[in-house]
Amino acid sequence: MSTEDSRYDAVRSRDSRFDGVFFFAVASTRIYCRPSCPATTPKRGNVSFYPTAAAAQSAGFRACRRCRPDAVPGSADWNARADVVGRAVRLIGDGIVDREGVSGLATRLGYSARQVQRQLNAELGAGPIALARAQRGHTARVLLQTTSMQAAEIAFASGFASVRQFNETIKEIYAATPTELRAARPGRSSRFGPVATAGPVAAGSDGAPAGVPLRLAYRGGYDSAQVFDFLAARAVPGVEEVRGRPGDRTYRRTLRLPHGSGVAEVGERPGAGGWLECRLHLGDLRDLTTATQRVRRLFDLDADPYAVAERLGADPVLGPLVALRPGLRAPGAANPEESALRVVLGEGLPLERARRLGAELVAAHGELLPSPSGALTHLFPRAADLVDVFPAGGGLRALSTALADGTVRLDPGADRDEAERLLLELPGITLWAAAVIRMRTLSDPDVLPPSDPSLPAPPPPTWRPWRTYAAHHLWAAPATDVPPRRGA
Repeated sequence: MSTEDSRYDAVRSRDSRFDGVFFFAVASTRIYCRPSCPATTPKRGNVSFYPTAAAAQSAGFRACRRCRPDAVPGSADWNARADVVGRAVRLIGDGIVDREGVSGLATRLGYSARQVQRQLNAELGAGPIALARAQRGHTARVLLQTTSMQAAEIAFASGFASVRQFNETIKEIYAATPTELRAARPGRSSRFGPVATAGPVAAGSDGAPAGVPLRLAYRGGYDSAQVFDFLAARAVPGVEEVRGRPGDRTYRRTLRLPHGSGVAEVGERPGAGGWLECRLHLGDLRDLTTATQRVRRLFDLDADPYAVAERLGADPVLGPLVALRPGLRAPGAANPEESALRVVLGEGLPLERARRLGAELVAAHGELLPSPSGALTHLFPRAADLVDVFPAGGGLRALSTALADGTVRLDPGADRDEAERLLLELPGITLWAAAVIRMRTLSDPDVLPPSDPSLPAPPPPTWRPWRTYAAHHLWAAPATDVPPRRGA
């Protein structure tokens, strides 16, 4: 997709592989779409291309009502890229601009606000405010069409500073008022019950179909069985649970969020349109965007399986495995601190033993939910609450201290190389632990943990930049013994 002509070919063939990779806008209608939009293909002379939805919106185009371009998977580039633009996009997705402003984003990146603005505009056609605004608009549309909350409540829950700003943005992005957008809500049902007709409730209403129902889009195939097997084998009681039988399971977990707690539920069966059904129960709806992005990272929903399959499928060892699991994913983390601590806690242990240790830690030091939600009772402990729990001189004590005092940062915008370097300076943190933290907690697609008996050393250079997916293919291979340190 390096030229506009190749992009137009993708639009003409309605190629869904590029949904989220770029967007196209039509001058005659002032509408922008995803490449797979089913509408009649516009004339080439009327089409322009944009790297982000925010860039198209900033140029004065509104979202297509047929293909909903604001709801496509994110570009896999942001997971793969380690530069300031990739880090900035991941942080904006986590809601940093809404919570801390552009200055807060720039501080976390180690650049001036002006430098961040310039780099994002140069590569994405939109600055941090425009990117955050597009995200707020999408969150507002979801709330308008899935709940009966008042418009003023939705405005502030979505991150808008005022109702007027909310109304103007919705009309500009969707060419409809909030009332008109709500009237167009789809009348769908889901595995979790009908679309909500009442406002979302706090976590803890077990069995109720309330909450915010979402369809989390992905591109390509999705090997949901592999992801659910991976998460089920590592689920820490009290914080996570998997209900149902293989093929029809629901993964549930608690979420520690900026404004409160929450519970996420995700169904195993992919929808025909390329999505997983999710329901979020949130104590504070301002956390909707952040919670959604964290679930997307956990389930690796912004991956590009086509690029992975093209590279790894040509390898003589991995080729048959890629053909067997074309939609394999590399699960990430819903909570960076929790993920990193669990890696070190379970290092060298069988999965079941690691789960029991995690459950004991949660029961002794975790934070109780306002009310239990089924088997979910706690939030995983904060690093600051564990500093004095672990023995001095060990990796867990060193890691919890470094996370608590900010010496090591593992948020979505962390510099992966710097984070790994700082981790390895901590006493008790091994090369394996640092690599797995980089793989799962920081969602790096190009990591192969050392000293793993199921992985080659050294790995073939042709596996780059998808060595993380190579590792997951080998771990999920049939008749392969589960290595004892695969429990991160």
